Amino acid sequence: MSDFVLSCCSTADLSEEHFKKRNISYICFHFELNGVPYMDDLGKSIAFPDFYQAMANGAETKTSQINESEFEEYFRGFLKEGKDILHLCLSSGITGTVNSARLARQELEERYPDRKIYVVDSLAASSGYGLLMDRLADLRDAGMGLEELYQWAEDNKKKLNHWFFSSDLTFFVKGGRISKTSGFVGSVLNICPLMNVDFEGKLIPRYKIRTKKKVIHAIVDKMEELAENGLDYSGKCYISHSSCLEDARAVADLVEERFPKLDGKVLINDIGTTIGSHTGPGTVALFFWGKERVD
Repeated sequence: MSDFVLSCCSTADLSEEHFKKRNISYICFHFELNGVPYMDDLGKSIAFPDFYQAMANGAETKTSQINESEFEEYFRGFLKEGKDILHLCLSSGITGTVNSARLARQELEERYPDRKIYVVDSLAASSGYGLLMDRLADLRDAGMGLEELYQWAEDNKKKLNHWFFSSDLTFFVKGGRISKTSGFVGSVLNICPLMNVDFEGKLIPRYKIRTKKKVIHAIVDKMEELAENGLDYSGKCYISHSSCLEDARAVADLVEERFPKLDGKVLINDIGTTIGSHTGPGTVALFFWGKERVD
Protein backbone atom coordinates (compact mmCIF):
# COMPACT_ATOMS: atom_id res chain seq x y z
CA MET A 1 0.00 0.00 0.00
CA SER A 2 1.41 3.39 -0.99
CA ASP A 3 1.97 6.03 1.68
CA PHE A 4 0.28 8.71 -0.42
CA VAL A 5 -3.15 9.42 -1.84
CA LEU A 6 -3.80 9.81 -5.55
CA SER A 7 -6.66 12.28 -5.85
CA CYS A 8 -8.67 14.37 -8.31
CA CYS A 9 -12.02 16.14 -8.69
CA SER A 10 -15.34 14.56 -9.66
CA THR A 11 -14.98 16.27 -13.05
CA ALA A 12 -12.70 13.42 -14.17
CA ASP A 13 -16.03 11.83 -15.12
CA LEU A 14 -15.28 8.25 -14.14
CA SER A 15 -17.77 6.04 -12.36
CA GLU A 16 -17.64 5.57 -8.62
CA GLU A 17 -16.85 1.90 -9.20
CA HIS A 18 -13.88 2.89 -11.37
CA PHE A 19 -12.53 5.29 -8.74
CA LYS A 20 -12.81 2.61 -6.05
CA LYS A 21 -11.24 -0.10 -8.21
CA ARG A 22 -8.23 2.09 -9.02
CA ASN A 23 -7.95 3.47 -5.45
CA ILE A 24 -8.36 7.08 -6.61
CA SER A 25 -9.94 9.55 -4.19
CA TYR A 26 -12.07 12.46 -5.41
CA ILE A 27 -13.74 15.64 -4.19
CA CYS A 28 -17.03 16.87 -5.65
CA PHE A 29 -17.84 20.05 -7.54
CA HIS A 30 -21.28 21.68 -7.09
CA PHE A 31 -24.06 22.64 -9.47
CA GLU A 32 -27.58 24.03 -9.41
CA LEU A 33 -30.56 22.90 -11.44
CA ASN A 34 -33.34 25.49 -11.51
CA GLY A 35 -31.87 27.03 -8.37
CA VAL A 36 -31.72 23.74 -6.42
CA PRO A 37 -28.16 22.94 -5.25
CA TYR A 38 -26.61 19.52 -5.81
CA MET A 39 -23.24 17.85 -5.47
CA ASP A 40 -21.59 16.70 -8.68
CA ASP A 41 -21.39 13.23 -7.13
CA LEU A 42 -21.15 10.98 -10.20
CA GLY A 43 -24.88 10.79 -10.80
CA LYS A 44 -25.98 9.78 -7.29
CA SER A 45 -27.97 12.92 -6.41
CA ILE A 46 -29.60 13.10 -9.81
CA ALA A 47 -29.35 10.49 -12.56
CA PHE A 48 -27.59 11.68 -15.71
CA PRO A 49 -30.56 10.99 -18.04
CA ASP A 50 -32.83 13.03 -15.74
CA PHE A 51 -30.29 15.86 -15.61
CA TYR A 52 -29.93 16.11 -19.37
CA GLN A 53 -33.66 15.77 -19.95
CA ALA A 54 -34.20 18.68 -17.59
CA MET A 55 -31.70 20.75 -19.59
CA ALA A 56 -33.41 19.81 -22.83
CA ASN A 57 -36.68 20.95 -21.27
CA GLY A 58 -35.20 24.37 -20.54
CA ALA A 59 -33.92 24.03 -16.97
CA GLU A 60 -31.32 26.57 -15.86
CA THR A 61 -27.97 25.24 -14.65
CA LYS A 62 -25.16 26.89 -12.72
CA THR A 63 -21.87 25.43 -11.51
CA SER A 64 -19.51 26.42 -8.71
CA GLN A 65 -15.95 25.36 -8.08
CA ILE A 66 -14.52 23.77 -4.97
CA ASN A 67 -13.37 26.49 -2.58
CA GLU A 68 -10.29 26.69 -0.39
CA SER A 69 -12.01 25.64 2.84
CA GLU A 70 -13.47 22.55 1.17
CA PHE A 71 -10.05 21.54 -0.07
CA GLU A 72 -8.58 22.12 3.39
CA GLU A 73 -11.14 19.83 4.99
CA TYR A 74 -10.69 17.21 2.27
CA PHE A 75 -6.89 17.21 2.38
CA ARG A 76 -6.78 17.33 6.19
CA GLY A 77 -8.48 13.95 6.44
CA PHE A 78 -5.60 12.28 4.57
CA LEU A 79 -2.89 14.24 6.37
CA LYS A 80 -4.25 13.16 9.76
CA GLU A 81 -3.85 9.55 8.57
CA GLY A 82 -0.17 10.24 7.87
CA LYS A 83 -0.68 10.23 4.10
CA ASP A 84 0.95 12.51 1.57
CA ILE A 85 -1.21 13.74 -1.35
CA LEU A 86 -0.97 14.07 -5.12
CA HIS A 87 -4.05 15.95 -6.31
CA LEU A 88 -4.83 16.82 -9.92
CA CYS A 89 -7.34 19.59 -10.62
CA LEU A 90 -9.68 20.22 -13.52
CA SER A 91 -8.00 22.36 -16.20
CA SER A 92 -7.25 25.97 -15.30
CA GLY A 93 -8.48 26.81 -18.80
CA ILE A 94 -11.98 25.98 -17.56
CA THR A 95 -12.02 26.83 -13.86
CA GLY A 96 -9.96 28.48 -11.13
CA THR A 97 -10.22 25.47 -8.83
CA VAL A 98 -6.49 24.78 -8.96
CA ASN A 99 -5.90 28.12 -7.20
CA SER A 100 -8.18 27.09 -4.34
CA ALA A 101 -6.34 23.78 -4.01
CA ARG A 102 -2.97 25.55 -3.94
CA LEU A 103 -4.12 28.00 -1.27
CA ALA A 104 -5.36 25.09 0.83
CA ARG A 105 -2.01 23.35 0.37
CA GLN A 106 -0.11 26.43 1.59
CA GLU A 107 -2.26 26.65 4.70
CA LEU A 108 -1.97 22.96 5.53
CA GLU A 109 1.77 22.69 4.89
CA GLU A 110 2.32 25.07 7.78
CA ARG A 111 0.22 22.87 10.08
CA TYR A 112 1.58 19.56 8.81
CA PRO A 113 5.28 20.28 8.02
CA ASP A 114 6.15 16.59 7.82
CA ARG A 115 3.60 15.89 5.09
CA LYS A 116 3.76 16.62 1.36
CA ILE A 117 0.96 17.92 -0.84
CA TYR A 118 1.43 18.19 -4.59
CA VAL A 119 -1.20 19.99 -6.68
CA VAL A 120 -1.18 19.65 -10.48
CA ASP A 121 -3.15 21.62 -13.03
CA SER A 122 -4.20 18.68 -15.24
CA LEU A 123 -4.99 20.86 -18.29
CA ALA A 124 -7.59 18.14 -18.85
CA ALA A 125 -11.33 17.67 -18.53
CA SER A 126 -14.00 14.99 -18.33
CA SER A 127 -12.83 11.45 -19.08
CA GLY A 128 -9.60 12.81 -20.59
CA TYR A 129 -8.83 13.90 -17.05
CA GLY A 130 -10.00 10.42 -16.07
CA LEU A 131 -7.64 8.75 -18.54
CA LEU A 132 -4.76 10.74 -17.07
CA MET A 133 -5.72 9.62 -13.57
CA ASP A 134 -5.92 6.02 -14.74
CA ARG A 135 -2.37 6.17 -16.14
CA LEU A 136 -1.10 7.63 -12.87
CA ALA A 137 -2.80 4.79 -11.00
CA ASP A 138 -1.01 2.30 -13.29
CA LEU A 139 2.34 3.92 -12.57
CA ARG A 140 1.65 4.05 -8.83
CA ASP A 141 0.71 0.38 -8.82
CA ALA A 142 3.93 -0.41 -10.70
CA GLY A 143 5.88 1.15 -7.84
CA MET A 144 6.44 4.77 -8.86
CA GLY A 145 6.87 7.03 -5.84
CA LEU A 146 5.12 10.30 -5.04
CA GLU A 147 7.73 12.79 -6.30
CA GLU A 148 8.41 10.81 -9.47
CA LEU A 149 4.69 10.46 -10.14
CA TYR A 150 4.18 14.20 -9.69
CA GLN A 151 6.96 14.94 -12.18
CA TRP A 152 5.57 12.41 -14.66
CA ALA A 153 2.18 14.12 -14.50
CA GLU A 154 3.73 17.53 -15.16
CA ASP A 155 5.90 16.21 -18.00
CA ASN A 156 3.21 14.19 -19.79
CA LYS A 157 -0.18 15.82 -19.21
CA LYS A 158 -0.17 17.66 -22.55
CA LYS A 159 0.15 14.34 -24.37
CA LEU A 160 -3.44 13.57 -23.39
CA ASN A 161 -5.53 14.44 -26.44
CA HIS A 162 -9.16 15.66 -26.17
CA TRP A 163 -11.43 15.89 -29.23
CA PHE A 164 -15.17 16.34 -29.12
CA PHE A 165 -18.23 17.34 -31.11
CA SER A 166 -21.78 18.38 -30.37
CA SER A 167 -24.96 17.87 -32.35
CA ASP A 168 -26.74 20.51 -30.23
CA LEU A 169 -25.06 23.92 -30.06
CA THR A 170 -27.63 25.52 -27.73
CA PHE A 171 -25.52 25.41 -24.58
CA PHE A 172 -22.22 26.22 -26.29
CA VAL A 173 -23.88 29.42 -27.53
CA LYS A 174 -25.42 30.09 -24.13
CA GLY A 175 -22.02 29.73 -22.45
CA GLY A 176 -20.33 32.00 -24.98
CA ARG A 177 -18.06 29.32 -26.45
CA ILE A 178 -19.76 29.69 -29.83
CA SER A 179 -21.24 32.95 -31.09
CA LYS A 180 -25.00 33.31 -31.59
CA THR A 181 -24.46 33.82 -35.32
CA SER A 182 -22.32 30.71 -35.64
CA GLY A 183 -24.81 28.77 -33.56
CA PHE A 184 -27.72 29.83 -35.75
CA VAL A 185 -25.88 29.09 -38.98
CA GLY A 186 -24.66 25.80 -37.57
CA SER A 187 -28.16 24.69 -36.68
CA VAL A 188 -29.56 25.66 -40.09
CA LEU A 189 -26.74 23.93 -42.00
CA ASN A 190 -26.62 20.92 -39.66
CA ILE A 191 -23.02 21.69 -38.67
CA CYS A 192 -21.41 19.71 -35.86
CA PRO A 193 -18.27 21.61 -34.81
CA LEU A 194 -15.21 19.51 -34.03
CA MET A 195 -13.42 20.97 -31.00
CA ASN A 196 -10.49 20.17 -28.78
CA VAL A 197 -8.76 21.17 -25.55
CA ASP A 198 -5.64 23.16 -26.41
CA PHE A 199 -2.22 23.34 -24.72
CA GLU A 200 -3.59 25.83 -22.17
CA GLY A 201 -6.47 23.54 -21.27
CA LYS A 202 -9.09 25.71 -23.01
CA LEU A 203 -11.97 24.51 -25.19
CA ILE A 204 -11.36 25.57 -28.79
CA PRO A 205 -13.62 25.10 -31.87
CA ARG A 206 -11.41 23.79 -34.69
CA TYR A 207 -13.49 22.61 -37.66
CA LYS A 208 -17.02 23.08 -39.00
CA ILE A 209 -18.28 19.74 -40.27
CA ARG A 210 -21.69 19.16 -41.80
CA THR A 211 -23.71 16.19 -40.51
CA LYS A 212 -23.17 13.96 -37.55
CA LYS A 213 -22.12 11.02 -39.73
CA LYS A 214 -19.17 12.99 -41.13
CA VAL A 215 -18.03 14.35 -37.78
CA ILE A 216 -18.04 10.84 -36.28
CA HIS A 217 -15.53 9.80 -38.94
CA ALA A 218 -13.60 13.08 -38.61
CA ILE A 219 -13.02 12.66 -34.89
CA VAL A 220 -11.57 9.17 -35.41
CA ASP A 221 -9.45 10.54 -38.27
CA LYS A 222 -7.98 12.98 -35.74
CA MET A 223 -7.09 10.09 -33.47
CA GLU A 224 -5.35 8.36 -36.37
CA GLU A 225 -3.38 11.54 -37.07
CA LEU A 226 -2.38 12.30 -33.48
CA ALA A 227 -2.31 9.04 -31.49
CA GLU A 228 0.94 7.46 -30.29
CA ASN A 229 2.15 5.22 -33.16
CA GLY A 230 -0.84 6.07 -35.33
CA LEU A 231 -2.91 3.01 -36.22
CA ASP A 232 -0.61 0.91 -34.02
CA TYR A 233 -1.80 2.83 -30.94
CA SER A 234 -1.76 0.38 -28.04
CA GLY A 235 -2.93 2.58 -25.18
CA LYS A 236 -6.34 2.99 -23.62
CA CYS A 237 -9.10 5.04 -25.19
CA TYR A 238 -11.95 6.70 -23.30
CA ILE A 239 -15.12 8.33 -24.56
CA SER A 240 -17.61 10.43 -22.61
CA HIS A 241 -21.02 11.58 -23.76
CA SER A 242 -23.94 13.71 -22.62
CA SER A 243 -27.12 11.69 -23.15
CA CYS A 244 -26.18 10.46 -26.64
CA LEU A 245 -24.96 6.91 -26.05
CA GLU A 246 -25.77 5.82 -29.60
CA ASP A 247 -23.38 8.45 -31.01
CA ALA A 248 -20.71 7.53 -28.47
CA ARG A 249 -21.05 3.87 -29.38
CA ALA A 250 -20.69 4.71 -33.08
CA VAL A 251 -17.38 6.47 -32.36
CA ALA A 252 -16.21 3.61 -30.13
CA ASP A 253 -17.02 0.98 -32.78
CA LEU A 254 -15.04 2.91 -35.38
CA VAL A 255 -12.08 3.32 -33.01
CA GLU A 256 -12.04 -0.38 -32.17
CA GLU A 257 -12.24 -1.28 -35.84
CA ARG A 258 -9.44 1.07 -36.90
CA PHE A 259 -7.03 0.50 -33.97
CA PRO A 260 -6.61 -3.28 -33.56
CA LYS A 261 -3.84 -3.00 -30.93
CA LEU A 262 -5.96 -0.91 -28.55
CA ASP A 263 -5.55 -1.76 -24.85
CA GLY A 264 -8.95 -3.34 -24.28
CA LYS A 265 -12.31 -2.02 -25.39
CA VAL A 266 -13.08 1.69 -25.50
CA LEU A 267 -14.46 2.76 -22.12
CA ILE A 268 -17.60 4.89 -22.44
CA ASN A 269 -18.52 7.20 -19.53
CA ASP A 270 -21.15 9.84 -18.91
CA ILE A 271 -20.17 13.50 -19.03
CA GLY A 272 -20.88 14.60 -15.47
CA THR A 273 -23.13 17.40 -14.32
CA THR A 274 -20.39 20.05 -14.02
CA ILE A 275 -19.04 19.70 -17.55
CA GLY A 276 -22.50 18.80 -18.81
CA SER A 277 -23.98 22.03 -17.46
CA HIS A 278 -21.92 23.80 -20.13
CA THR A 279 -22.14 21.31 -23.01
CA GLY A 280 -25.77 20.31 -22.62
CA PRO A 281 -26.99 17.07 -24.21
CA GLY A 282 -25.60 15.83 -27.52
CA THR A 283 -21.83 16.01 -26.93
CA VAL A 284 -19.36 13.17 -27.56
CA ALA A 285 -15.72 13.44 -26.45
CA LEU A 286 -12.82 11.16 -27.44
CA PHE A 287 -9.61 10.83 -25.39
CA PHE A 288 -6.31 9.10 -26.14
CA TRP A 289 -2.54 9.46 -25.66
CA GLY A 290 -0.71 11.09 -28.52
CA LYS A 291 1.28 14.04 -29.79
CA GLU A 292 1.86 16.80 -27.26
CA ARG A 293 -0.56 19.71 -27.52
CA VAL A 294 1.37 22.78 -28.70
CA ASP A 295 -1.47 25.09 -29.75
